[in-house]
Amino acid sequence: MSAQHPLLGVIAILVHDGAALLVQRSKKPDAGLWGFPGGHVELGEPVAEAALRELREETGVIATAGPVLDVIDVIQRDADGQVTVHYALVALRVDYVSGVPVAADDALDAAWVALEDIRAERLKMSRGVLRLIDLAG
Repeated sequence: MSAQHPLLGVIAILVHDGAALLVQRSKKPDAGLWGFPGGHVELGEPVAEAALRELREETGVIATAGPVLDVIDVIQRDADGQVTVHYALVALRVDYVSGVPVAADDALDAAWVALEDIRAERLKMSRGVLRLIDLAG
């Protein structure tokens, strides 16, 4: 089945004390891979609020919204070249307030991952994680 239109999503980039908060995805398109918490923007929901909600739902961690770092297109095609998935993901830097990560919602696992482990690619990660870490500064 081909996609009818792009879907809007958000990802929350949280770096704190030399580590980034990552989740292991349970759903396609990145099932099993580690990446930043995120998900769909609900109708009428501001992008920043969606990022904070998704972070809280997937990990239990509370943060405040920072700036938009990037917009990422995730486009997948079938063998015939038809687009099957198209997400436009707004990546926001967020700032830690409180909480200990616990996987919930559609995350298999949630953890603080040392920046050196991310840069050494010690986990199987979603495309773009390294670049977003660099953008988050």
